Amino acid sequence: MKQYHIYASILLIIGIVGCTPKVAAPVSETTTQPVVEESPTNPNCIQLDDLSGSKKEEVETAFVLYRDFLPKDSNKEAEILSRKPTDKSAIATWELEYNSYLQSVDANYTQAYEMWKVAYESAPAANGSIQYHFDDGIKIYKYQYSKADTPTEKAEIVAKVRALYAKRKECFGDEAYLNSREGFDLYYYFPGEVSDKEIYTLFKDNLEIKKDQADYFIINPMAKILSDMAIAGDLSPSEAGKYAKIMHSAIKKATTNCVKDCESWKVVESYAPARLENLEGIKGLYDCSYYTEKYYANFKTAPTDCETINEAYRRLKWGGCDDANPMLQEIAAAKATHCKKQIVAASEPGPLRQAYNLYESGDYLGAVKGFEDFANSTTDVDKKAKYLMLVAKIYYRDIKKYSKARAFAEQAASVKSNWGDPYMLIGKLYASSGPLCGPGTGFDSQVVTWPAIDMWNKAKQVDPLQADAANKLIRTYTQYMPSKEDIFSRTIKEGSTYKVGCWINRNTVVRTP
Repeated sequence: MKQYHIYASILLIIGIVGCTPKVAAPVSETTTQPVVEESPTNPNCIQLDDLSGSKKEEVETAFVLYRDFLPKDSNKEAEILSRKPTDKSAIATWELEYNSYLQSVDANYTQAYEMWKVAYESAPAANGSIQYHFDDGIKIYKYQYSKADTPTEKAEIVAKVRALYAKRKECFGDEAYLNSREGFDLYYYFPGEVSDKEIYTLFKDNLEIKKDQADYFIINPMAKILSDMAIAGDLSPSEAGKYAKIMHSAIKKATTNCVKDCESWKVVESYAPARLENLEGIKGLYDCSYYTEKYYANFKTAPTDCETINEAYRRLKWGGCDDANPMLQEIAAAKATHCKKQIVAASEPGPLRQAYNLYESGDYLGAVKGFEDFANSTTDVDKKAKYLMLVAKIYYRDIKKYSKARAFAEQAASVKSNWGDPYMLIGKLYASSGPLCGPGTGFDSQVVTWPAIDMWNKAKQVDPLQADAANKLIRTYTQYMPSKEDIFSRTIKEGSTYKVGCWINRNTVVRTP
């Protein structure tokens, strides 16, 4: 049990970890409580003034006293843990101090809970204005959840949390905001207790009502849930696109000349846009207006660069833009003027030429089928490897299905064993997966650098011609590896084997910069 306390406390210090997006928590309403001018009239929302004299006095006292016992957020535990000695002769004294601290916290929470129950159950609407007792109740339940031993106990606590949110909505309204708070807590503090679909529904309500003024703290988790559901086919492209566009608008509005919650929005900006951009690979999820806003702007920054022109043209076609669209017409004209010298598969018409034409017109799915069919039909090793790699690059760059891209790159490597290109691409797939496999920053996103560097080392090992490019990437990404402190806090040893999860799902070696 002692080890459990230590482990649980370390997790509290390093924050909520796992494959979840990082985001600042919503501002506690304990100190920024909105005032409700009209008292609730619902008979289920009893106020202090509804109680008799002696009962009212008892409940008012409970409202005051439970907060005296409720532990205040502090760095006390972190300070104690930071002093954990390495000398075995001193560890017993340290453990005595630490366990005494944990016992005092547990006792305080127990006493706070008993008095909080009296206050909340007797007058859930308090004085008709204050609401901090709901936040305090959830804080207590979070602590109880961290101590619960069985799935049944945990499920019962989560049910109480949800009932607390339901009562608060019933008594004080503001359902859109409270739904988002409930979803946030369920996602980060009670993971796996309810389905992502339920949390998605709670967040969706916030987006529906607040639009581009959505609360910052829902954006990152919503971006991940929406992305996962859309890729799995649990959301229609049209519905996923609708809410993805609202989130894009909210991020853009909040980060342009930011005046409120700016640091929190920076965290959002470092994660959500990349996660939502990955949905471009789903046909029909984003409409023409999305692609014109993004890729026409790119084109205007380099209107004579053939690579930029072609990308913009393909993306607008993929997004369903009509040929009469003036922006597409402008890009097409630039393509005709500046991109005459296209690399072609063959001078004569045929299946390969058709595949290239499909790709240039933004029909990525048709193109990959054509290139794959050709690769499977040819006996020429170089051509087979070349077109398998081309399919891998389309899946990576355009359709954004990384597991598919890796599979085709691995096929190309098996066909042409002394070729480093496939491993270079797989390394890039891994390195760019930080926002997909973690919060965009921190340990869970940084571990992707380990398998990426493995691939770049392999690329230069099998193909010396790739050495310069591989070494450049290795130097760049070494600085983004998890730090010594990160691996130490997780009791991971440098040089040990570590399995990176997510779609990567590969073993690697633990290293630090």
